[in-house]
Amino acid sequence: MHTSAYGLQAAPGSRLDALRRRLAEDSQTIDEFIATPQRVQMGRVHEERLPSYTKTKIPKGANFARIKRDLRGLGLATVCEEARCPNLGECWGGSGGKEAATATIMLMGDTCTRACRFCSVKTSRAPAPLDPHEPENTAEAISRWGLGYIVLTSVDRDDLADGGAAHIAATIQKIKQKAQHILVEALVPDFGGQLEHVEQVARSGLDVYAHNVETVERTTPFVRDRRAAYRQSLATLQHAKRVRPDLVTKTSIMLGCGETDAEIEQTLHDLRAHGVDVVTFGQYMRPTKRHMKVSHYVTPDKFAAWQAPTALASFSYV
Repeated sequence: MHTSAYGLQAAPGSRLDALRRRLAEDSQTIDEFIATPQRVQMGRVHEERLPSYTKTKIPKGANFARIKRDLRGLGLATVCEEARCPNLGECWGGSGGKEAATATIMLMGDTCTRACRFCSVKTSRAPAPLDPHEPENTAEAISRWGLGYIVLTSVDRDDLADGGAAHIAATIQKIKQKAQHILVEALVPDFGGQLEHVEQVARSGLDVYAHNVETVERTTPFVRDRRAAYRQSLATLQHAKRVRPDLVTKTSIMLGCGETDAEIEQTLHDLRAHGVDVVTFGQYMRPTKRHMKVSHYVTPDKFAAWQAPTALASFSYV
């Protein structure tokens, strides 16, 4: 026996009979049902479709497989996977040969203490302790791959006294000991604005000191974690250049976060005033529906326009 919506007991057979009567009374044929306009819309029906130029190929290839296998074997994380980067196959595959391949290893675990609205990396106030073997394992993996260029990045570790600066510096030193020829770029946190920690990484032997401002000053509070400040980021980049003038300093800006062209121009002016050598532009891609929406998709022509002669004259590379 089952209880009906009115609290009365109804035999299973009577409910089945009632359903049969309803179906018999419906005069619509199967052909008419198929011809009926769609009643239920599936998928992200209220979101703008991705432009064709944002589509990428499924990653594959021997170089891709080898890098992935080594990462798993040594227990290393990459921002390529954790942040769901759509360019993973292009970077790991190395279309110009293994010397042209790049992989961005993410140091200090896969859990960040900050929660930026654009980022899909896991967050926690108390991530797992640092792996003391990570610097050695990272250097070992990189020396195996025979790459010409490697990018290190990291989660923010505000739970650590030095923000992880010593751990990052130790990893760079290990890499250079095993393979001096490899160019090392380190995309590092702001270390809470503590410039002594910036200096520790800048003097570790790396070739490119990178820290992303991510967006223009006005949208920073809405895009990045509240502990990340636009002026604080500029100060860390400036200090790295001050303590090592030969160091290449680099930052990146995401487009599609609600910024205006005038604000981008002001950001470029601010970056150059703080000694930044290289700036790259990228399209923000929403990793999941829980993250910040894309305000607009920037066309390839618009990206090319940001490489105008005036910008190229100011920076070493755009």
